[in-house]
Amino acid sequence: MSFNVNGIRAAYAKGFIELLNDKQPDIVCLQEVKAHEDDIPAMPLDYVAKFHCAERKGYSGVGIVSRLEPNSHSCGLTVKKYDSEGRVLRADFGDLTVLSVYVPSGSSGSPRQIYKMQFLKVFKSHIKKLLAEGRDLIICGDINIAHKEIDLTNWQSNQKNSGFLPEERSWMDGFLKLGLVDAYRSYAGPETTTYSWWSLRTNARARNVGWRLDYQFVTPKLAEKIRLAEMPMSPNLSDHAPVIVDYDL
Repeated sequence: MSFNVNGIRAAYAKGFIELLNDKQPDIVCLQEVKAHEDDIPAMPLDYVAKFHCAERKGYSGVGIVSRLEPNSHSCGLTVKKYDSEGRVLRADFGDLTVLSVYVPSGSSGSPRQIYKMQFLKVFKSHIKKLLAEGRDLIICGDINIAHKEIDLTNWQSNQKNSGFLPEERSWMDGFLKLGLVDAYRSYAGPETTTYSWWSLRTNARARNVGWRLDYQFVTPKLAEKIRLAEMPMSPNLSDHAPVIVDYDL
């Protein structure tokens, strides 16, 4: 499960533990935790939790919660300006590497859009190195990009907005060409319209006016093992939906 919780404490209050009990995921990648580690509520006893929190309080942050203790884990991209915002966490389980990533939003203006594109360049290079090592990868996260026209409701009016800019979509094309598979799209097919984020304004969720911004990207061998992929709209714990993929490992 990959889930931008838009504040882990808020998600807890809305029923995050009940979601875990219902779906029984083996690994949960969290984004936008919005808390320092000391402020994060305890996970159920049968889970191990690792976090990479932002230096700034109440901002960004990622986590990986798993039934098994990872063999190792590491934080960040070794680039201070990104790592201070808590955007990438890696956990290794044998030959499998799982990453939780929260790509910056560029919607607040030009400086953050530049920052976002710089982050994407560094992140792509980071993944390229992991692929060169021959590792099995599951990259989970809020990428803050809708890839194709089918991935957002009003694509024609959003072509000049962050999240659907030509350069962002081109980056996504290049990212997949590294040898990665969009797990949900692989399972659901090219014509299935499902979103993972809805604006909190204009009653967007109720009208299902959304964007698909959240993904699991996997190496081809893992893509062959996908048995189920879903992005359930309920329960409503965040402005995002979780991306849940069942791999037959």
